[in-house]
Amino acid sequence: MHAGHPPERRTRRSRRRRAGAVLVLAGLLVSTFGAPANAAPTETPEAGATAGAAPFVDEQVLYKQGDFGYGCFRIPAVVRAANGMLLAFAEGRVKDCGDDEDIDLVLRRSADGGRTWGPLQVVSEGNGTTHGNPVPIVDERTGRVVLVSTHNGAEPCPNGCDRDPWVQFSDDHGATWSAAREMTEGKRPEWNFWYATGPMHGIQLKRGPHAGRLIVGANFESWDRVGAHVYGTHLLYSDDSGVTWNIGAETSHDDGTIIAQEVTVVELTDGRIYASARERGTDEGSRAYATSSDGGETWDAPFRTMPALATTDVQASLLRFSDDRILFSSPMHPSAREAMGIRSSTDEGDRFETWQEGKVFHWGPSAYSDMVRLDGDEAALMYEGGTVTPYEQIRFARFNEAYLETPNGTPPGIPAPPAPGPTTPDTSPYHNEAYVRGGAQTTGGRFGDGLALDRVDDRVEVAFDDSIDLGAKDFTLTSWIRYSEQTGAHAILWFHRVNRGTNPPALWLRAEPASNRIRAVLSVDRFNVTVQSPSAYNDGQWHFVVLQRVDGELRLLVDGAQVSSAKAPAGSLTLGKEFGLGGIHIGQRMDGVDRFRGTLDEVRVYRRALTGTELDLIRRHNLPIGGRLGLRLPFDQVG
Repeated sequence: MHAGHPPERRTRRSRRRRAGAVLVLAGLLVSTFGAPANAAPTETPEAGATAGAAPFVDEQVLYKQGDFGYGCFRIPAVVRAANGMLLAFAEGRVKDCGDDEDIDLVLRRSADGGRTWGPLQVVSEGNGTTHGNPVPIVDERTGRVVLVSTHNGAEPCPNGCDRDPWVQFSDDHGATWSAAREMTEGKRPEWNFWYATGPMHGIQLKRGPHAGRLIVGANFESWDRVGAHVYGTHLLYSDDSGVTWNIGAETSHDDGTIIAQEVTVVELTDGRIYASARERGTDEGSRAYATSSDGGETWDAPFRTMPALATTDVQASLLRFSDDRILFSSPMHPSAREAMGIRSSTDEGDRFETWQEGKVFHWGPSAYSDMVRLDGDEAALMYEGGTVTPYEQIRFARFNEAYLETPNGTPPGIPAPPAPGPTTPDTSPYHNEAYVRGGAQTTGGRFGDGLALDRVDDRVEVAFDDSIDLGAKDFTLTSWIRYSEQTGAHAILWFHRVNRGTNPPALWLRAEPASNRIRAVLSVDRFNVTVQSPSAYNDGQWHFVVLQRVDGELRLLVDGAQVSSAKAPAGSLTLGKEFGLGGIHIGQRMDGVDRFRGTLDEVRVYRRALTGTELDLIRRHNLPIGGRLGLRLPFDQVG
């Protein structure tokens, strides 16, 4: 990465092998070691080592919820010891997947390149406190494995707490470990509200005057309980095999623009350190990067963002694969923890592949990851993945370079056009097809007819279209509702996706008589905002319900009066739509549950915030207010 960061080049990779079938082998978990592994691989494979190689991947589960007496495993980190032993670290979370309370640092080892794995070892026991954020580094000069981590107390700290860096060692390739020592030299007193190492492997420099130096990425947060929070990113370095440490390159951000956290590092071929960070400021969907030319003692320039390297707000990992390839692992989806994959850079970090050019390993929910170099043309990806949430398992996928070149194909879950069937007219300028399902029929409405829904199979489906793409703009949704239900949840409007707890964009409006409310949720990136009414309005009378995003605020109005509001996060509701969007469902959730029983009328979708006067004209007179109207369903006919 050169200072100034040239514009992203749009050239695709010079070659992509169009391979045939990919061989996927089912790995079995065993508790015995195989034959000793070979010595650690060289930095660069022999020229032509991958020529004609068949694509290869072999994935197995190393940790899963409930195994070994732990409620959850998170935060993978992996290194290869000097004798070839693979060390796969994780946080063993005793109670659940929460980030605090009783958490141990655990380890499994493999002596045969990741084909089989030994039993679980507890490297650092929390004993009711939190030991986490593992950053293992191998000192290839001495063979020592250094493990840097953070510890904090037993009390929950969902909004920050004092955390400290610790270090411990293994001089027998991970078989036994020293007691941990607090790295008081690695933290300033004012870094009192948060401190985090990594988490992922650290590196040892191989080039230049600081060859042999160990490097760890870390970040902090300070707060004096009065002023603004100060966020910062720094490197830790050691020149004595991890015995003592120094605070190196450091930057602080107190203006809310770029907040770089969870720093992963790689050494460039010119000897500089390239750092990639989770960006938690205002630059949506980007990574932040910086370089150091003096062995990690100072940054060459402040962190900047890479808009072309899109991923959600999540940890990621870098790995030097060869002299001409750096790997970057993370979820590929720009706003959801989904689609774990690897993207390459062949120009020392100036540009990384797009998700289409990279390789997806798991299309489903996925989160944190790390990588390790193996023999020949092989490496491995260790990542969090699951079916419903990303935190069900930690998986280990061995692969070769040829596998990275195989095409991804179309992401699963891309919605097909709705099946033919009865429709109801959309009187907006876009005339979107609105398909009526389950035999729903018209009945007396608030203005003319409305649509009666039976909660069994009735609903309306509208395919995704640019005309109803709310994006990051203000919007207004309106509907008349009439129902008398006392139990259950009854979806009114559901946009694009089901929020499965993996932070996708989501927007929905639902009547919840069992909780005596009407509730709406807007989910963007890591932010979830809820507004709700003080009543369910389930009295069998017509009620006019409006949901708006207006100037950074989410508002819920019923019968012309605002009943709830909350600060709305910036960001697009359809970021990542290339991964599949399902349009709008009216009268049910996207997955077919929470169906509505009652009557709906005059559903409208505007890609702008209507004024109070405009809303009053719609409520009182049902006037055809225009201006970025994307959908209007009067429900006067079905046919």
